[in-house]
Amino acid sequence: MADMGEVGAGGTAESGPVGFVGVGNMGGRMTRRLIAAGHDVLAVDASAARVAECGARPAGSLAELAAECGVIMLSLPDSSVIEQVIRGDDGLAAAARTGQVIVDLSTADPQSTVRLHDDLAARGVQFLDAGISGGAAAADKGTLTLMVGGDAGALARVRPLLDAFSAHVHHMGATGAGHVTKVLNNFLNGVTLAATAEVMVAGKKAGLDLAQLLEVINTSSGVSFASLNRFPRIITGDYLEGGLTGKLMAKDVRLYVDLVAGLGMPTLVGPGTLSAFEVSNALGYGDVISNRVVDAFGDLAGGIRVSDAK
Repeated sequence: MADMGEVGAGGTAESGPVGFVGVGNMGGRMTRRLIAAGHDVLAVDASAARVAECGARPAGSLAELAAECGVIMLSLPDSSVIEQVIRGDDGLAAAARTGQVIVDLSTADPQSTVRLHDDLAARGVQFLDAGISGGAAAADKGTLTLMVGGDAGALARVRPLLDAFSAHVHHMGATGAGHVTKVLNNFLNGVTLAATAEVMVAGKKAGLDLAQLLEVINTSSGVSFASLNRFPRIITGDYLEGGLTGKLMAKDVRLYVDLVAGLGMPTLVGPGTLSAFEVSNALGYGDVISNRVVDAFGDLAGGIRVSDAK
């Protein structure tokens, strides 16, 4: 669907603090953008240090967050954590109030998202699934792209807050549609990253100049986000650390494989892409940026490194 830029015109910013659960790599950046835009942010994170680093006020518990905040945003690793935060004994649902809006900015299982929406709706709480794209750099600049599922009215209500860290907000449809869109986008991200990494190692082993190879690819039919934005830096030794880790990339690709299985359609590309990141993680690259999959391919090719940096 079209960019929902016009929706924000009718929205009004919430009074009182904005709640934020999960202020790590991406959540912390979005929180800083909210604070820079003049919003008071009350946050909960497994690490008290991360709350301090992003400049938010610490909440003593999820219950306190729910008691004080009309809008609560989540940026969490996966659906198991999201479900615990919402459904746990001391979770958000237990302290939820009619009229609240919870915005899930995580990458999550769409089926879990729909179940959470239904549980919260029974308590009078709106739940928006809002996948994000653009990475750490876009989060810092406030130019993320959001793909949102759920009630259009709830989206209009929170749009002034989302504008603090996003440049494009797309309403994709009913509950779950935002997270479905995010899973599809992230799968393509994983495919092109793994494929370009493999090609760079092959090019290096064949004796090609990789900068020149990228010039050819980026003006030809093999061009992708990975070839345009990642590998010109990677071949100089800059892996763009701080982005999505190998483990999280594997999780996202697995979500795609599960999604299409649920849709009753085959995937021939999914298993190979998932294997690329699972093998990379097994080789020790799981906790660093997923761009390091290129080093895993290099290890398997006999110790090849695409960077000439010393």
